[in-house]
Amino acid sequence: MNKVATFIIMAGFWILMSGMFDAFHLILGLLCCLLIAFLSADLLFGPNFKVRLSQVLGMIIYLPWLFWQILLSNLQVAYIVLHPRMLEIIDPQLIRFRTRLQGSFARVTLAQSITLTPGTITVNLDNDEFTVYALTAAAASGLPGEMEERLIAALEKD
Repeated sequence: MNKVATFIIMAGFWILMSGMFDAFHLILGLLCCLLIAFLSADLLFGPNFKVRLSQVLGMIIYLPWLFWQILLSNLQVAYIVLHPRMLEIIDPQLIRFRTRLQGSFARVTLAQSITLTPGTITVNLDNDEFTVYALTAAAASGLPGEMEERLIAALEKD
């Protein structure tokens, strides 16, 4: 199952990034993804990692939402940086919260999602306690929020 998940992730990313949709490039790209997934699935997930099909499907649903949040955060940070009273808007904070996520993969996914979203950085992850830097009070108040809820639905539903 790790090999299948690795293949799906790599193939999706390759198709998204290549922009080549003719038969030759699609077949060649998918064959390369298949070969690499077969040879290196343990590098992505680890030898003892178990993935369920529901988790793969959950991530397929979660990632477009995450990309949208990254875009919105980019626009918010650009607004702050270009605002004439930038120093009045910025209110950096270091916050701590406990997550309800149980699995290590889900916790790391939350930490990486927070860091990928401009204006927030995961500083520390210790078991279920996160320490996050937020550029503004609004960004701090939104943590863990909807991101955690979506990851619970995507990765930890039975």
